[in-house]
Amino acid sequence: QVQLVESGGGSVQPGGSLRLSCAASGRIFSINAMDWYRQAPGKERESVASITTDGSTKYLDSVKGRFSISRDNGKNTVYLQMNSLKPEDTAVYYCNVDRVITWYNGGFHHENDVWGQGTQVTVSS
Repeated sequence: QVQLVESGGGSVQPGGSLRLSCAASGRIFSINAMDWYRQAPGKERESVASITTDGSTKYLDSVKGRFSISRDNGKNTVYLQMNSLKPEDTAVYYCNVDRVITWYNGGFHHENDVWGQGTQVTVSS
């Protein structure tokens, strides 16, 4: 079974920076798109950024120019560099992968829509 573990969250003052990491573990053969979502108290979960296998990226309008998503396919890890943080960026940030191909018991298998446990980001003065 594939697991996603996020790290790098914390508290920071407005204008500060944080870098989130999400490492996928398991008998992974390949991962397609990797995404970061966030959910603020009382709000629905929203997509923040996504990156495909070949490095194509998409961003939520409100984070464009401030956040940068990247991935290391060799380490099955996705990163989210967050700069110029604002109080409205405060949320629990979740890592998600759409589809993971695994190899075990002599064959390929897949898992869809895998989520991490979330990491808290708080931006406050």
